[in-house]
Amino acid sequence: MKFESMIHFLANPARFMRIGTRLLPWCWALAALCTGTGLWFAFVVSPPDYQQGESVRIMYIHVPSAWLALAIYSLIAAVSAMALVWKHPLGFLIGRAAAPLGAGFTVICLVTGALWGQSSWGTWWVWDARLTSVLILFFLYLGYMALGNAFDDLERGNRASALLAIIGFVNIPIIKFSVDWWSTLHQPASVLLTGEPAIHPSMLTPLALMVVGLMAYFSALLILRVRAEIAGRKVQTLMMAGAMGSAGNS
Repeated sequence: MKFESMIHFLANPARFMRIGTRLLPWCWALAALCTGTGLWFAFVVSPPDYQQGESVRIMYIHVPSAWLALAIYSLIAAVSAMALVWKHPLGFLIGRAAAPLGAGFTVICLVTGALWGQSSWGTWWVWDARLTSVLILFFLYLGYMALGNAFDDLERGNRASALLAIIGFVNIPIIKFSVDWWSTLHQPASVLLTGEPAIHPSMLTPLALMVVGLMAYFSALLILRVRAEIAGRKVQTLMMAGAMGSAGNS
């Protein structure tokens, strides 16, 4: 199946909902299993860090939230681009459904980062390249949501917010590589796609479980929110059709 054909296949709202309905219980089960097990390992089994002590346990919430904040914005940018290019409204619906979730994970990332920074650096906040770029990411989420609701014409709002999402995507590699490009207080990545992770398996295991669990949790919430967006769009269409019918009869 060609890429464009696959996009058209998946962009059908009814087909998306059928697939989502089948996946939803599995997402909830995976979220409960992995998050519950991950929290047990993180706060009971995993040892304290030899330098940071017990405060290192913040990592098991902070790092997955940070990864999800970046991943969700990347998803929004991708579906926004597809919606603009192939004119599929499902892309706009997914973006609108995902944005509040991404903003929530960004808030969790910033709050847990402040707690971790206070214990490690002795301060709640520094205008560090990594911290500042993540704060900008939060404002991009807010801007995306505000812009989508700023127009009386929903389609204009969708297009405007989609353009902002695509332009704002430039911030994602800045967040990712800020610790390599500039001198920052934030530590470099401990888990890399290539090479051995610079973290002990006793800490890597709960971290991986929390990442999978929160990703499954996000997926379940996204399916529910997209379902609500589709239902809301149908109700709006029926109301408009009813209003036009009433105007015609009068």
